[in-house]
Amino acid sequence: MKIGVFTALYHDLPLEAALGKIAASGVEAVELSTGNYAPSTHCDVLALLADRGAARRFNDEIAARGLVISGLSQHGNPLHPQEEVAARTHETWRATVQLAELLEVPFVLAFSGCPGDRDGGRYPNWVTCAWPDDYPELLEWQWSERVLPYWTRETAYAREHGVRIAIEMHPGFVVYSPETMARLRAITGPQVGCNYDPSHMFWQGIDPIAAIRILGDSIFHVHAKDTQIYERNLPLTGVLDTKNYTDERNRSWIFRTCGYGHGAEWWKEFVSALRMFGYDYVLSIEHEDSLMSPEEGLIKAASFLNGLVVREQPAAAWWV
Repeated sequence: MKIGVFTALYHDLPLEAALGKIAASGVEAVELSTGNYAPSTHCDVLALLADRGAARRFNDEIAARGLVISGLSQHGNPLHPQEEVAARTHETWRATVQLAELLEVPFVLAFSGCPGDRDGGRYPNWVTCAWPDDYPELLEWQWSERVLPYWTRETAYAREHGVRIAIEMHPGFVVYSPETMARLRAITGPQVGCNYDPSHMFWQGIDPIAAIRILGDSIFHVHAKDTQIYERNLPLTGVLDTKNYTDERNRSWIFRTCGYGHGAEWWKEFVSALRMFGYDYVLSIEHEDSLMSPEEGLIKAASFLNGLVVREQPAAAWWV
């Protein structure tokens, strides 16, 4: 198992400077954003597709620092009810699949997306309760008329290019839990799995280690990020807290650097459970800790995780 990092934490630096800091931190893999919600500072997908020589040099620059690309990330909402937003997201998604094939990167990371109302709503509508009856009716329409047709088609596209899809389960989108992940995968097949982020399970009240046993071989890629729950604030708001992430004093939970929400014993069990169910790829540090600078968060997380993982190289790619 390798430690990696999602390079968006250094989005304000050019690629060369970001890679230098990343290599010095002791990680072995990078996850690169090609656009949509995260900036594409380090990976201009259209420029690389247009110039294969540039793509080779791009790969060489990463390899020269002892790093590999764990996945290409293009988190966005391809089901957005505003057609122009959905179209831009979709174009980035398809270009990213093509680039993953060119660079021989096995996974493209994505969100499932969330449609709006069936009567022409302009904004995504995430259904979170079963009553009034409007909500389950809308949810079923979203799945049957938007989610499944889109991802059935795009799974076939990814398969044609030899790429697997790692959906990040995140509230606000239709796939946010192991159950909704299983629903999507039951239709699309094993080409689709998840980019597993335990921090998103914590704040929904889902045990991330127990969820590994449910997700099993559908875990394609893992984000290393922690969540701290504030028991004083939790009774006031529950876990569906809409206050700004920088309002740390008043939120019921915030994202933390690995080890700052849960200690080494928990993370040892988490890593062991991943290995038990066949995952032997990358723990990609995603820095969203508002109490630490990007550099501090990366250094602390890398040091913490490097003390936990076993670096045995598998005989063959584990996802084959």
